[in-house]
Amino acid sequence: MSIAKRETEHLFTLINKIVTISKLENYKLEMNRTEVEPTPIIEKLTEKFKSNVQKPVNFIISLQTKTAYADNDYLGKVISNLIDNAIKYSKESVEINITSEESECYTILKVRDNGLGISEADQKVILQKYERATAAKRSCKNGASGFGLCLNFVDQVIKAHEG
Repeated sequence: MSIAKRETEHLFTLINKIVTISKLENYKLEMNRTEVEPTPIIEKLTEKFKSNVQKPVNFIISLQTKTAYADNDYLGKVISNLIDNAIKYSKESVEINITSEESECYTILKVRDNGLGISEADQKVILQKYERATAAKRSCKNGASGFGLCLNFVDQVIKAHEG
């Protein structure tokens, strides 16, 4: 029952991402952009991931900004996906750096890791829906599972925040 529950929750999450991507692509998703504090969001996510992974994960957090103008829920989802990918595509030990800085118009949040990396040729393809698995198989020996929805979701949300 616990496996069925977990898989049902995973499927529900994927379906919600597909619906959100469709709304983003059709300019029908409304984001509630407000001034949010990234620190509590990041702390909650780092604790969640530390307790749910099978390999050692070290987070290095250096936030130079106290607030960002964003949709609180989508910001959390984007950061969560980037952390999940960092863990998924790293070796036995994972180091994830999360930083922020101010530019003239934006708060810039960066999530960097010690993972396998993506070739420059595959970077554009990887953000397209359903293409990540094919591109990642070319980039790493182990291949990749999934359909590439999450990175497309991240890309679409970032573009919507910019607009």
